[in-house]
Amino acid sequence: MDSYPAVESHGLIGDLQTAALITRDGTLDWFCAPRFDSPSIFGGLLDREKGGYFQVSPCGVDYVSKQLYLPGTPILITRFLSADGVGEVVDFMPVAGEVATDRHCVVRMIRVVRGSMRFRMDCQPRFDYGRRPHTVDFTLHGTVFRSGDLRLTVNPVRRGQMLLDERDFRYDERGVTATGVLYEGDTGGVVLHTQSPEPARVVDPAEVTEMYERTRDHWRRWLDCSRYTGRWREMVERSAMTLKLMTYAPTGGLVAAPTAGLPERIGGERNWDYRFTWVRDASISVHALLGLGFTAEARGYLDWLTQRIRDAEESGRPVQIMYRVDGDRDLGEETLPHLEGYRGSAPVRVGNDAATQLQLDIYGEALNCLHLADAEGLRGSYEEWRNITKVLDWLCDHWDQPEDGIWETRGGRQDFTYGRLMSWVAFDRGIRLAGRHGRPGDTTRWTAARDAAYEQIMTRGFHPGRQAFVQHYATDVLDASLLAMPAVGFVAPSDPMWQSTLRAMDEELVSDSLVYRYDPAASPDGLPGAEGTFTMCSFWYVQALAESGRLDDARLTFDKMLTYSSDLGLYSEEIAPSGEQVGNFPQAFSHLSLINAAGTLDRLLDARR
Repeated sequence: MDSYPAVESHGLIGDLQTAALITRDGTLDWFCAPRFDSPSIFGGLLDREKGGYFQVSPCGVDYVSKQLYLPGTPILITRFLSADGVGEVVDFMPVAGEVATDRHCVVRMIRVVRGSMRFRMDCQPRFDYGRRPHTVDFTLHGTVFRSGDLRLTVNPVRRGQMLLDERDFRYDERGVTATGVLYEGDTGGVVLHTQSPEPARVVDPAEVTEMYERTRDHWRRWLDCSRYTGRWREMVERSAMTLKLMTYAPTGGLVAAPTAGLPERIGGERNWDYRFTWVRDASISVHALLGLGFTAEARGYLDWLTQRIRDAEESGRPVQIMYRVDGDRDLGEETLPHLEGYRGSAPVRVGNDAATQLQLDIYGEALNCLHLADAEGLRGSYEEWRNITKVLDWLCDHWDQPEDGIWETRGGRQDFTYGRLMSWVAFDRGIRLAGRHGRPGDTTRWTAARDAAYEQIMTRGFHPGRQAFVQHYATDVLDASLLAMPAVGFVAPSDPMWQSTLRAMDEELVSDSLVYRYDPAASPDGLPGAEGTFTMCSFWYVQALAESGRLDDARLTFDKMLTYSSDLGLYSEEIAPSGEQVGNFPQAFSHLSLINAAGTLDRLLDARR
């Protein structure tokens, strides 16, 4: 278990339909195909032996490794520095396009830039989270792994004038290993294909170079659409690329993270599968994407969202809090007891039973994103508007009831203040949309519900003893989700009730720049153990400080948060007391909130100057 690398030592690559994680020692230890939410082929992140891995690294020599992204791209370069030479493994996935496919490609290109270096390639796939056996068909021209109807082809790249012979290989019924020396100027490596109709073959370096250049140019053209020119351009653009990598292009759905089972506390059991599209997360992404100028991505998610609203209306069921990337509602949760879990953190779960929870805040996030998009000219059709009115009519009947809340607690439903807050947002934005375009809707009823939600929050959500808005009506516990109150326009940042709430959070939830969601010891959530600080809440705190006039505090807090990122600028869900990143990685929420916090800070700092 000590051999597990920290999650922040991983780089993310992807093709806009699935993704892979690669460690600083050149190990590909997470890859699912054909989609983000498909079973893993390489799952060593959760169990190296039973989950599978593909390592490419120097052998027989001491080395230091470092990682960087090719600027303006998600092409990952892992550099190995030794006394004999310097080598690189360049990992990327050619873009798969907007039509769903089961054919995906991972290129692992090896280059030696100084001296010489012996590399070892060890490919050990384990299909279906390591539950299904496979066969190995090995030749010197490549290897084909087969498991049921899934096929993985590993094609070697010819380097210089030399081809490896059979003595350089070891193979058995589980995997294949190869070693070879490369010299300065040589190019080698492998190309992995899923479901390739072609037989295994040796790949010419020129073909790999063409794929590399095409992938590089695609991402740089995409990034050129960004209109962000603020103070934190490198971090904002890396966050934008990370969000793009987590978007399933055929539908526009954004996964919360490309991983499953990574713990919120090492050794704990808060280990969830995040490879799905949450209405909340993806709705918030519209704000971030529109702010950067990525209207096509915002439009793609809006199409996904309006289709889910349409499906809910046709099925007679409410909008679900999350779906598979293709819109499927079935996210049945199961455990994988044969996997030891990341650093022994069991159980490993795939699927997510929280999909069946009632979380009223999602309607506010959805209507807010539709409102923001409309203001940018992304206006929906009349049919879409009719479905939205039905959602608001449903919410009129259901907003005032106990629910499971934004944090998906499993300790029973409560009257969560954040759920009421976002219900208020849903009604408010619906009323504005109707008025902006003169569209029909029961605005009288929506207005009554909006005002009732406002009155309830102000009278029951504010705790007189704490002088703060609290998590739910039956507690005095604070909750960092309420940092969103000024941002959504519910209270003015200068409002005394908000100022006293922010001071209470300063004292109880904030640890230097880091913010806890809530105190699970004071507000049991149905699960044992504690958790780290929540990165999204820390960036929300930056926004709240800035909007409340504490600009110097906000900037210092933001800059401190940047020190917790990985060397590649990536964030997981939480940060442990040790400073280590924990939880699923990378996390969309974290990067969305970074983008929004940077935008708010830039605007307010410019205004002050």
